[in-house]
Amino acid sequence: MRVISAYLLAVLGGNSSPSADDINKILSSVGIEADSDRVESLLKELEGKDITEVIASGVSKLASVPAGGGAVAASGGGGGGGGGAAAGGAEDKKEEKKDEPEEEEEDEDMGFSLFD
Repeated sequence: MRVISAYLLAVLGGNSSPSADDINKILSSVGIEADSDRVESLLKELEGKDITEVIASGVSKLASVPAGGGAVAASGGGGGGGGGAAAGGAEDKKEEKKDEPEEEEEDEDMGFSLFD
């Protein structure tokens, strides 16, 4: 991803076909040593191609990937969920009342943290 990001930064900077030296300069400017095999592999794959067309092609491929199918199955049994939420609200009120005395106890123990 670092090599691809450096390539895209070079393109955004106005270099329509960055070289290995361009990618290495970008990565070394932030203290990253580029893997020469990955740089060469990327340059071979993108040789003679317009990066905007490559990105557009990738986006169209992603559009055909199914997503969100599991959410329907996970939301099944909606009738029981409402009752649980109402019961949870009552429990929250009880917990709030229980928390108040604990806060007073915490005030007495000032200066001590949980990890001491």
